[in-house]
Amino acid sequence: MSGLLKSSIARKVAMALSGLFLIIFLIQHFTINFTSVISADLFNEFSHFMGTNFVVQALLQPVLIFGVIFHFVMGFMLEIKNRQARGVKYVQFNGSANSSWASRNMIISGAVVLAFLALHFYDFWVPEMLYKYVEANPEDPSRYYAELVHKFESPVRTGIYALAFVLLAFHLWHGFSSAFQTMGVNNKYTPFIKKFGYTYAVVIPAGFIFIALFHYFNH
Repeated sequence: MSGLLKSSIARKVAMALSGLFLIIFLIQHFTINFTSVISADLFNEFSHFMGTNFVVQALLQPVLIFGVIFHFVMGFMLEIKNRQARGVKYVQFNGSANSSWASRNMIISGAVVLAFLALHFYDFWVPEMLYKYVEANPEDPSRYYAELVHKFESPVRTGIYALAFVLLAFHLWHGFSSAFQTMGVNNKYTPFIKKFGYTYAVVIPAGFIFIALFHYFNH
């Protein structure tokens, strides 16, 4: 039992750390994407740097992909373990009295976000790899903005994108502060961490949705 407990705690900490890593990535990703609203040239400049820098492409990008897969696989494993540990479900259970919708449905929001990330990779990352390494096209530093705008010409694609970030907001609403709690951070800064986490969970996803709608209505 002790070994299983330690293993479970280790998995939770690993998932929390990978989640915080992805939270930091989201800020960087949002910052670059938001420049597309301000200036096409500025967005092209940032995107060209990220798309051609060796450290980003050869080191950070694989780490990011691994982090995404690891976080969600670990989440699904913990959910399965928790369900097995609970055994027989209680006939009557009023979950909403003790926890928020976000905390009770992390596996659902996580699954949808994972599906969206797979679509996002297929939509952006795969064409980028084909463009550079399979088709071996000459690098065009000014192509990124037009490619981004093209992705948001479809109302269906834009709607799916917005819905995914709404669910990401729910996922972050509980996940942000939960990650710190898992790592044992429970002190005078905890109320601030929770408030910052709630703000982050709303502002960052809302920012991504704004970017998508901006390009959809202005293409």
